[in-house]
Amino acid sequence: MPETTINVIKVFAAGIFSFFLAFSMTPALTDFLYKHKLWKKKTKEKAIDGGNVEYFRKFHAKEEIKTPRLGGLLIWISVILLTFFLFIVSFLFKDNFWADKLNFLSRNQTWLPLFTLFSASIVGLIDDLLQVLEKSKEGSRKIIKKINNYIGQGLNLRYRLLLVFLIGSVGAWWFYFRLGYDSIYIPFAGDVFIGAFYIPLFIVAMIAIYSGGVIDGIDGLSAGTLASIFSAYGAISLFQGQIDLAAFCFAIVGSTLAFMWFNIPPARFYMGETGIIGLTATLTVVAFLTNGIIVLPIIGILLVLTSASVIIQLLSKKIFNKKVFLAAPLHHHFEAKGWPHYKVTMRFWVIGVVAAIFGMAVHFLG
Repeated sequence: MPETTINVIKVFAAGIFSFFLAFSMTPALTDFLYKHKLWKKKTKEKAIDGGNVEYFRKFHAKEEIKTPRLGGLLIWISVILLTFFLFIVSFLFKDNFWADKLNFLSRNQTWLPLFTLFSASIVGLIDDLLQVLEKSKEGSRKIIKKINNYIGQGLNLRYRLLLVFLIGSVGAWWFYFRLGYDSIYIPFAGDVFIGAFYIPLFIVAMIAIYSGGVIDGIDGLSAGTLASIFSAYGAISLFQGQIDLAAFCFAIVGSTLAFMWFNIPPARFYMGETGIIGLTATLTVVAFLTNGIIVLPIIGILLVLTSASVIIQLLSKKIFNKKVFLAAPLHHHFEAKGWPHYKVTMRFWVIGVVAAIFGMAVHFLG
């Protein structure tokens, strides 16, 4: 069998296995989330800029109260379980051809994104738990009192950004000092040496990609968007010969699609910060590993637009005391204009797929 065919089978098998593993885990996760009532006990009361959230409350207040968060656990836990399961199988059955070939845990391609997925998802999990837990009676120790202040609210945005900054700093240090990355690929121009500027670029990229996580506001929207983005980078990895990284990307796609099956309206659970921080941080690492960070604004155009809409809205209200959008992020603006949520979601999906294909074309043609 040709090596190319084997590689394609490996990549697609990772996606299929991940989908069915995540799908089979869903009943247990659902029971756990509903049994412990892991949803917000009150709806969002203020926007990022401190203003009201009339449109959000109009369309999403009821579903926010009784729909659990932490659905992102399904994505990253299934990917990690699959990765180590295939590694153990390959170790136990060394003489079996397919047992060895299907393993995609490798030091030079998947250790770093896998570690990023785990560590960043844990950070998001802490924030989710702080949002869904109910306040208890304040203890006598100062540390308990401080933690109790965040229960029911979650981490402040500045603290979340700080944690993402720290994760990005570790990743940037590893890429520059341990892996020796000091240039980026620009389509139609080739590799451009940037030296130590690689470090701030990596950190800024991770924060910017995380800010695009505000797209997690309508059932099925964030999952479909991230699935198309990781599919694009999985294809880029495959064509570049980074087969293990491609398999890892499609494992994420498979588990994300399984999540989306249960996240389509009416959502069984929300992705939460444990999914958003984990996936956006991992996406940053994957984009740099494939040398495809420059085309990420194209492939991930929906992340760019949603993040930009929030920034524009904040600046406009602060400087001119006027709104540019009826509501921000962008998908809520279209809801406020009267679009049904399913129309917003499906049109955004179409844009995301087209943008992913176009971004891959630019990367390859360049």
